[in-house]
Amino acid sequence: MKPDTSVVGPVPDKGAVIPLPSEVQEFIRASKAENTLRGYKSDWRHFCGWCETRRLSPLPAGPETVAVYIAECAARLKVGSLQRRLNAITEAHKAVGLEPPTRSPIVANTMKGIRRTKGTAQAQKAPALTDDIRAMVEGTKGGLIGLRDRALILLGFAGALRRSELVALTVEDCAFTKDGLTILIRRSKTDQQAAGRQVGIPYGSSPGTCPVRNVQLWIECANISFGPLLRSFNRHGEVQPGRLSGIDVARIVKKLAKRVGLDPAKYAGHSLRAGHATSAAVSGASERSIMAQTGHRSVQMVRRYIRDGNLFRENSAGKLGL
Repeated sequence: MKPDTSVVGPVPDKGAVIPLPSEVQEFIRASKAENTLRGYKSDWRHFCGWCETRRLSPLPAGPETVAVYIAECAARLKVGSLQRRLNAITEAHKAVGLEPPTRSPIVANTMKGIRRTKGTAQAQKAPALTDDIRAMVEGTKGGLIGLRDRALILLGFAGALRRSELVALTVEDCAFTKDGLTILIRRSKTDQQAAGRQVGIPYGSSPGTCPVRNVQLWIECANISFGPLLRSFNRHGEVQPGRLSGIDVARIVKKLAKRVGLDPAKYAGHSLRAGHATSAAVSGASERSIMAQTGHRSVQMVRRYIRDGNLFRENSAGKLGL
């Protein structure tokens, strides 16, 4: 008996590519963060270009094609970058209803061999510890730019914020109370559905390094009443309406690190967040309290910071009497 196609239309052949309505495509795009999508697009263009020079099909791509591709890329890319390229190829095939070649044994075994050969340890930026932050604050210059840089460094450190979270803050996200500053993180890397979370920033013991007082001073002196909290300047030193970017945060951290004698190559925006977790661990803060501030969902990541902070504080070699 033939299927009734009067309502649903003709039944497609097995393996046929079914065009997706624009609404479905938009929702699929919205399921991924913008930075992830930009990375996928770049990786997909590279794979297509590689296939074109070798007269191979990128879509659908054969498992052998993908295996050869990542083997060639392994000479210059880290394991994490290779995995992202595989993810881009996977998503491109899934978007048109094709079985991704990345799931085949030959691709999986090739990646396993690359991981064993190259290793999977990631190069991490150095954490900016409490003493480093104090030095960076002292290294800021006067004027509005110095005020902004102090607010950025202290807020990022005290809030254990990702640079994307830091630059996304608006004045409306900040609530000053007698206990300190409460900020609203509307969206983050681990909260792509924008459920939001609040982070408390208590007053510091010293006015010069107090994150609450410095953020408040920046808002007042910059005459900002709404919109982006951390802003750029024009060449005349005037505050602009646009917000800083994540790259700007890294640039400011590196600038201040260099100014106080630290190696700027070892520091970036993540140094503020990592420095909070490590410094808190050194001071005896619990895993729970660190995770509450950082927003980490995985205790394994927080424990890595704790291990780094305890390398010398709880080191058995120090008990050997050498």
